[in-house]
Amino acid sequence: MYNVIVWFKKEGITMSIPFRHSAGFGKRMEYYIIGLMLKEGLDCYVPLVDDDGIDVVVRKEDGSFIEIQIKARSKDVKEGNAALFAAMTHSERDNYYFVFYSEKMETMWILSSQEYLKECTTNKTGKNLGKRSILFNGTRTDNTTGKKIEYTKPQFEKYVAKDFSRFCS
Repeated sequence: MYNVIVWFKKEGITMSIPFRHSAGFGKRMEYYIIGLMLKEGLDCYVPLVDDDGIDVVVRKEDGSFIEIQIKARSKDVKEGNAALFAAMTHSERDNYYFVFYSEKMETMWILSSQEYLKECTTNKTGKNLGKRSILFNGTRTDNTTGKKIEYTKPQFEKYVAKDFSRFCS
C-alpha cells in the first residue's frame, strides 16, 4: 500500500495531507480481513452500524452465527508496539471473537471473547481505568544485523492464525 502525499501552498504556508488518512486505516483493514474470509468461502455479513463492537458476522457450517471484532495495527507504529492493542472495553460474550492483525509483523491472532479476557491485562489506574490491553509481541536484537526484531511472545503463538478455519466448525 502506498502513502502518497499531496503538497499544496496556501497563503505562503506549505502543508501536506496523506492521500489515505490514517483514520481510515482501521476500516480498510476490516475490509481486507473480511475479503480474506470471503476468499476462504466463509459466509460474511457486515453490519451497517458498528455500535456494538461487531465488524462482521459469520455463518458457520452448522448454521450458527459468530460475531467478530477486527483490530489492526499499521506498519508505521512505534517500535515495540507492532502488536499492542490497548484501551479496549470488553465484557465476556458468547459466540464472539477477535481477529487481531499486525501489518508490521504480517501476523494475525484469533481469540474468543473468553480467551481474550484470560490473556489481556486490565488497567487498574489512570485515564483508561478498567480498559483492557494485550501485547502479543516482544522485541529482541538480531545478533547478525544488530536490528530490533518484533516477534510473537511464546504464550500467544497458539493464537497465530494463517487462515480462518477456526470459524468453520
